[in-house]
Amino acid sequence: MKHYQGDRTIDGIVVLVDGRPLEQRLDVRRFSENGFEWSYQGAAPRQLALALLADHLGDAARALHLSEAFMRRQVAEFGNAWELTGNDIDAALRDIDPPGPPPAQPPSPS
Repeated sequence: MKHYQGDRTIDGIVVLVDGRPLEQRLDVRRFSENGFEWSYQGAAPRQLALALLADHLGDAARALHLSEAFMRRQVAEFGNAWELTGNDIDAALRDIDPPGPPPAQPPSPS
């Protein structure tokens, strides 16, 4: 299971996956010219959400599709230093994008 961590240091922002730098995944989409950020909603936190999801899911298209909701639900809530596992991402995704068909709508009164 992968382990993700981020920190704001005197030298700037550091985001690692299993001890190595996390790729920004600008090849998928460039939301931010300024790299990663977190603790608020915006372009740089969405870049981090995309990178985390693309690395975890191994599916760039799905990561892009889920990046805004994941940014709002997870990344915007990170503190200055944070840690996340693959299981944590899976749990967040179950809330954002539950598996299976959507619930049936009740019939409208005629």
